[in-house]
Amino acid sequence: MSVGGVGGGGGGGVGGRELMTVVSLCAVWYATSCGNNVVGKVLLSQLPFPLTVTLAQLASIAVYSGPAMRAAGRQPRPPPPERAPRLAVLVPLALGKFLSSVLSHVSIWKVPVSFVHTVKATMPLFTVILSRLIMGEKQTTKVYLSLVPIITGVTIATMTELSYDGIGMMCALVSTAGFSLQHIYSKKVLVDTGIHHLRLLHILGRMAFFLFIPVWLIFDFSRVIKDENLGSPKIIALLFADGFLCWIQNIVAFSVISMVTPLTYAIANASKRIFVIGVSLCILGNPVTSVNMMGMLMAIFGVFCYNKAKYDQRQEEKRTPMLPLVQKNNEHTLMRSFNMQKSDYSNGALQNGYHLLTPTENASPHIPPDVTRNHSKLLFV
Repeated sequence: MSVGGVGGGGGGGVGGRELMTVVSLCAVWYATSCGNNVVGKVLLSQLPFPLTVTLAQLASIAVYSGPAMRAAGRQPRPPPPERAPRLAVLVPLALGKFLSSVLSHVSIWKVPVSFVHTVKATMPLFTVILSRLIMGEKQTTKVYLSLVPIITGVTIATMTELSYDGIGMMCALVSTAGFSLQHIYSKKVLVDTGIHHLRLLHILGRMAFFLFIPVWLIFDFSRVIKDENLGSPKIIALLFADGFLCWIQNIVAFSVISMVTPLTYAIANASKRIFVIGVSLCILGNPVTSVNMMGMLMAIFGVFCYNKAKYDQRQEEKRTPMLPLVQKNNEHTLMRSFNMQKSDYSNGALQNGYHLLTPTENASPHIPPDVTRNHSKLLFV
């Protein structure tokens, strides 16, 4: 498993110490994810209020993250000038976080944990679709073919699920799409802004918590206070345990996202689902058939095929030379070239997402001579 830096696209190697750190984080991530899902299922079976459970989790993230950042030497609040430009990105992320969390809890409440995580194996499908719709990204034939076992496996698991529920199924699908978007944009925010991952988690948890309070007051408050189980020490302990495990899981997940390449994170996430499915089947003991198990394994196998296909696609893109696309106007030449070296544009000024170079700054053999004459250059970076 290759581990890359935050900005790495292909995954440069790291030393043994960093690798052991990532492996240790993944082990904690797997354990807390298993515990969080099992505790959440037990809690929702006795306190069937997904909105309340979600609120408790968001409150835990908002409360615990501040002290954790102080212990890590980070201030819990960024200065206002640093925070203000990011609101347009952070608010949608916070909204997506609480909506995806609510739908995920509804799915865990309605259907077995093993089935929920089988459905969540469709995340690559949503990633391909959303990347195509949002960024116009095209995939290779191998990537599209790798989606076939995922779709087939989830279909088999759905048709043979003994505890199938339509609402649970749809909530699991929609929450998976939401988490897919959240992972994509969380990584982008971490890379583009340089914000510390604990600070991002704290900001999103706090914003999601305050955005979610009115929703909880409208839909759940009056029913929860009348429930006789709410005052039970067992329920209160489960709420605290669920919130704490969710917080630890989020911290570790954000730490892994900030340390590894998207490919490594995707593989680790797929492996985690195998652990969660296995542990939930052993502890919760929900009945499964051999055909149902085959569908689960096929879906997870498809995820690994997808990750391998994406890796091959990136490697092929690195090996394939790409010519600059030049668009001339009266004053500048707009050129997008993905095979240029960093030194080609490392000294110019960054303007509106483009790197500005004067003709005298360009001495790279990658850039044709006719482009360097009579024009300044804006290199897309």
